[in-house]
Amino acid sequence: MFSWLRSLRAPPRIPDAAWQATLARYRFLGERPASDVERLRQLAAEFLRDKRFHGAHGFVITDEVALAVAAQAVLPVLHLKGGLNWYDDFVGIVVHPSEAVALRKTTDATGVVHEYEEVVAGEAMDRGPVMLSWQDVLASSVTRAEGYNVVIHEFAHKIDLRGGGAFDGCPPLPPGFRGTSSPREARAAWFAVLQPAYDTFREQTILADRFGGEPPWLDDYGAQSTGEFFAVACEAYFVNRARLEADFPALVSLFDEFFTPIDNV
Repeated sequence: MFSWLRSLRAPPRIPDAAWQATLARYRFLGERPASDVERLRQLAAEFLRDKRFHGAHGFVITDEVALAVAAQAVLPVLHLKGGLNWYDDFVGIVVHPSEAVALRKTTDATGVVHEYEEVVAGEAMDRGPVMLSWQDVLASSVTRAEGYNVVIHEFAHKIDLRGGGAFDGCPPLPPGFRGTSSPREARAAWFAVLQPAYDTFREQTILADRFGGEPPWLDDYGAQSTGEFFAVACEAYFVNRARLEADFPALVSLFDEFFTPIDNV
């Protein structure tokens, strides 16, 4: 979507002091290879050039806030072909000081409409803005062990939505993904790995919730659907890969092939 225009406006380089402060706070960024860190810096600068931040309820968007979001948001597309084009369906990012209350509406099998409120730390809308809680963005600097990262979660949803506007946990896959010859085969190959991983995770959460079993270390919000599991697993993949690989090695291998294709390394 007008991606060629971006090349006409070179983004200003992020100041060294601000960049180093961001890497120090969010250590999983600075611990990546030097070439990755430099590309993160460039993509973050482009992200800041192209997106518009808005503070909700009087929250003030400072350079620290915008850079923290940008540096983490670009991590999932660091090696994806097209880079920031994956995020070209929206401009606005709304930051709340803390969790927000969202009004939900669902229709049950009998046609009855139910409305309820849900407390959320973030939300990504199809072809719409991303909402984030600054409290939770900051928390990602210390919740690495739990694999929690609200920015990566919501931007993983944005990537997922590019696959057809549904939160189903399968992003658009490149031609020939895993040796397949059609988009249908590629989706089947993706779900052949994602679905059993999700089923295992969901069973763990049910056993923990209903029968006192040991709860999984990943956020149990991922048990709601394959779409939420994809986002939760992406959080862990980018901030605590080793622990995710110990539990879901096949899933990490799948993510490696998608997020870090060999020809893009």
